[in-house]
Amino acid sequence: MELTGSNAIASSSCSPYSLPVVEYEVFLSFRGPDVRTTFADFLYRLLDRPKIRTFLDDEELRKGEMISPSLVKAIGESRIYIPILSPGYASSKWCLQELALMLERYKQDEGSHIILPIFYLMEPRDVRHCKGSYEEALEQHRLKYGEETIRVWKDALEEVGQMTGWRVTESDRQGAVAESVFSEVWSHIKGNYTLLTNELIGIDSHVNHVMELLKSDFEGGINVVGIHGMGGIGKTTIAKAVYNKVFTQFEHHCFLEDVRETLSLKNDGVTTLQSKIISSILRDDHMVRDASQGIHIITNRVCPRKVLIVLDNVDDRFEFGQILGEVRKFSPESRFIITTRDKRVLELLQVSKLYEPSGMSHDHSLQLLRRHAFRMDNPLEDKTTLCEEFVKVAAGLPLALEVIGSLLFRRDRKFWEAKLIELKRIPPTKVQERLKISYDELSGSEKQIFLDISCVFIGENKELPFYMWSDCNFNPESGISTLILRSLLKVDVDNKFWMHDHVRDIGRMIVREEDEQHPWKRTRIWSNEDAVDMLINGEGADLVEVLKVDMRYEDFELMEKEFQNLSKLRYLEVHSGRLTGDFKNILPNLRWLRLHYCRSIPININITKLAVLDLRFCPVRDDWRCWDKIKAAHRLKAIDVSFCDQVTKVPNLFGCPSLQRINFLGCGNMSGELHIGDLKGLRVLNIARTKITKLIGGFGRLQNLQEINVGYSRLREIPTSIGKLSSLKILVLDRLDIEVPKLPTSLKGLSLSSPRVPNLLELKDLEWLHWSRALLIPGDMWKLSKLKDLELWQGRRTRTLILSSPTLPSSLNTLSISGYQFVPLERLPNLVNQSNLTYLDLSEIGVHEIAGLGELRMLENFDLRDASNLIDLDGLQHLKLLKELRVYRCDVLRKLPSLSNLTKLQTLKIFRCPLLSEIHGLSELSLQLLEITDCTSIEKLPDLSALEHLRELKITGCNQLTEPEVAGIERLKSLELLELTECTSIERLPDLSALEHLRNLKITGCNQLTEVIGLDKLESLQALRITDCASIKKLPDLFALEHLRELIITGCNQLTEVTGIERLKWSRYFTIDERLKTQKRLEHERWELLHRANNSRPKKWSRFHSCWGVCRKDSDIISL
Repeated sequence: MELTGSNAIASSSCSPYSLPVVEYEVFLSFRGPDVRTTFADFLYRLLDRPKIRTFLDDEELRKGEMISPSLVKAIGESRIYIPILSPGYASSKWCLQELALMLERYKQDEGSHIILPIFYLMEPRDVRHCKGSYEEALEQHRLKYGEETIRVWKDALEEVGQMTGWRVTESDRQGAVAESVFSEVWSHIKGNYTLLTNELIGIDSHVNHVMELLKSDFEGGINVVGIHGMGGIGKTTIAKAVYNKVFTQFEHHCFLEDVRETLSLKNDGVTTLQSKIISSILRDDHMVRDASQGIHIITNRVCPRKVLIVLDNVDDRFEFGQILGEVRKFSPESRFIITTRDKRVLELLQVSKLYEPSGMSHDHSLQLLRRHAFRMDNPLEDKTTLCEEFVKVAAGLPLALEVIGSLLFRRDRKFWEAKLIELKRIPPTKVQERLKISYDELSGSEKQIFLDISCVFIGENKELPFYMWSDCNFNPESGISTLILRSLLKVDVDNKFWMHDHVRDIGRMIVREEDEQHPWKRTRIWSNEDAVDMLINGEGADLVEVLKVDMRYEDFELMEKEFQNLSKLRYLEVHSGRLTGDFKNILPNLRWLRLHYCRSIPININITKLAVLDLRFCPVRDDWRCWDKIKAAHRLKAIDVSFCDQVTKVPNLFGCPSLQRINFLGCGNMSGELHIGDLKGLRVLNIARTKITKLIGGFGRLQNLQEINVGYSRLREIPTSIGKLSSLKILVLDRLDIEVPKLPTSLKGLSLSSPRVPNLLELKDLEWLHWSRALLIPGDMWKLSKLKDLELWQGRRTRTLILSSPTLPSSLNTLSISGYQFVPLERLPNLVNQSNLTYLDLSEIGVHEIAGLGELRMLENFDLRDASNLIDLDGLQHLKLLKELRVYRCDVLRKLPSLSNLTKLQTLKIFRCPLLSEIHGLSELSLQLLEITDCTSIEKLPDLSALEHLRELKITGCNQLTEPEVAGIERLKSLELLELTECTSIERLPDLSALEHLRNLKITGCNQLTEVIGLDKLESLQALRITDCASIKKLPDLFALEHLRELIITGCNQLTEVTGIERLKWSRYFTIDERLKTQKRLEHERWELLHRANNSRPKKWSRFHSCWGVCRKDSDIISL
């Protein structure tokens, strides 16, 4: 008998599959004359597309009376059986034998096989009861095969007729049904037929995002999706997971791993890649001789097909045209996925569909670590605390979690603890090697910038380091762009540097390796211990370029001799130090001097090459010698003396054409006039909270000025020439009692306190507006189509707020209106068109309704405070994306709509709403925090048992509760904090013993409460406060609460004894009514606590001042 089926996948170096060694995966059973050229053909072609090995049974190919051994073997090996039960199926003895054998294997190897029946032009009940053509066929077979065989066949038909399958009628589109069957088949076998991936914990959101990009419309024929990010973040894993989900939708597919490594082969990297593609797509082991031949084959034989090609780990040596030819020649239905550390690769290809994965969440990180450390998700071994610490070390990096977890597998606790200490200093070697690849490819100046950031500038605004790097010819613009493109660095929305912890540690490791034994022989010193040791011992070497030292806990002077050998030092940062002496002849290459909170500063400094002078919170005086030298500092770009309150005169900065940033913020005694007209390079000016009265000079000529903050100053006017500042982006005029002139149309951000803005509607680029004392909201304000953030609040002189139009710009993301409680705010803007709003804050408003609230379908955060006339919140129930809801002091609010639809809600706070009587729909929510405070009309709290994610529960001042207990608390397994305050009607609490995560328990003023059951089982409890609970007579023994650090029990008049506290560890706050103990026991416990406290603290912190009943240690108090 001839057997037909798809061949096994050709072996090649490109083959991305991991398959069991079986000949077939699917056994397709059907009667040829019925369906061979129709449904069976449709289904087989679908199964063959992804090369699913399918046995295509055809009764015309069968010989003899019994099915052959090879057919029996095929049935035994196949995982999925698909009998196509057509009207003539039962007339074939081979079909019936196969069906009986499928059922036998199905029952024998439970869970190993699946039967997916197709009822083709047949009713399942007719198959099940052997009616119609099946009854006739079995009667024919009975004469030849006997009663026993017919019984077996009938049983098989009966069983398969009861199974869930597909019914195909004459009116059905058979191709569509076949596709549905194929999808089901694929869902069952894809686990055995997918790319081998690393752990896929928490990957679904990433995969879904990339799949959406694959489905979207592509412009210009560039049907490529790019995944970029730093090494170890999971780009390859995401690409593989996406590939596994979608490759069945393509005629051919190929996953090329580590393209970067392949292309590093100088002679044949390109042709090797081409050969892999051709072999995988065409199933042809053709070796490409040269690149042009490869492109020719790909263009003519691959491009016309609908293909999926994944190119993993691509770098800047990859050129699409050199390897694959023109991307536009591929079928429009084809798709490419490229992963890379270098975003520039994607930009050069003009890829517009980009995705950058973020780090893993805490929970997923913990799960991944456990999976590698214990080889299971929920280990029996208790190392939870250590796992949490390792998760912090890994900082969401999947690769780090995998390597660290594998390192810990089958190791004892001591090994774990030792490695934790080691890993907190240095990341695991394998992670270093992976991440260091990106560093090795940087240019010399890019490496300098990378090392500077990783050692001292994480979290720093990028502007100031740019000045130093530019002066050192490091080309920071290009360098930072390269670091961002290589995913080694990010710049956040506040323009600050952000670097993943592991990337940061790679940079620091490189610096440490400059000299392992002698820190002062390294280029950068950021460790305070190393810096202090170097300065104290006078070991400063001329190799040091960057030095950061914190003197907050040191008490010695730094003089010029400590710095005299640091001839290459370009960055010096000292916090809280005492610097004395004359520094004018040392530090010749210093570009940036940063002294913060220093108790004294040098009388002079070398400013020859200085680019940044930063002396925040320092005792700078008017007679400081460097003020006269500032004029000669031709390379000075930024000066910051903010909060230096000993400066009383405005510094003379005339003659500093290079100056770009001036920050005098908070110099509360600085008064006079500021000459800035000649500072043509000035970009940022901040004189907020000074006594400066006037800006003089050619203000309108400062065409580079981008930011001005003069809020809370003494300025009497704003020069009218401000309207000429075409580069101005940010203007802050808070608390200035001045008339606002016409403003430049370049503004993106405006904050002011003024009744009117003359040309507000001309500010078309405005993105945020914070406006107090607003008298008039223009009728055409909706024309500010780029406005995203709007805040309106009442000033002291505001009489009324006139809304000439209820419509605001539909572009708003955040809206805040506050302070109009006691003035006649006529109406709120109608919110119907605010479909983009994610944050809404309405505070101190006197309106009766919020029109259009239910239309805010994107709203995530809603704050409502002091809305004294608001009766209800109709529409709240439609805000399905809402995450946080706070309702404070709404005096006449009587009800809330059911919250059951707000399934995303995590935080709910309701405070002092005296007429609110009930809260519905909590059981459907994913709340993590719930606070109900001073809602005196609430008589019954909802059952809380369904809130499985709740971490904090606070119920305060609900003194009208008629129920004697709070139902459901005992089931809140995630609860960490529980506070019950002034709930005077509560008589009992459920047993709390199951709250294994509870750390803080506070019960105050619950006068009817008689006991706290389960308190002794709360092993995680760290703080316990039970006060003014007059009916409590007894508490459980506290002996087992070994983590308790805070204990307060007072005002419980019927409580006579607290047992077990003598075994507790020393608490930082400990108060118990003295009457609860005998004098003898009091004395014993007091000295026991003192003894433990002294022995549990480092010697330098064990300074006690003791007296009877009170032990005081610095800020810690024990009151007995």
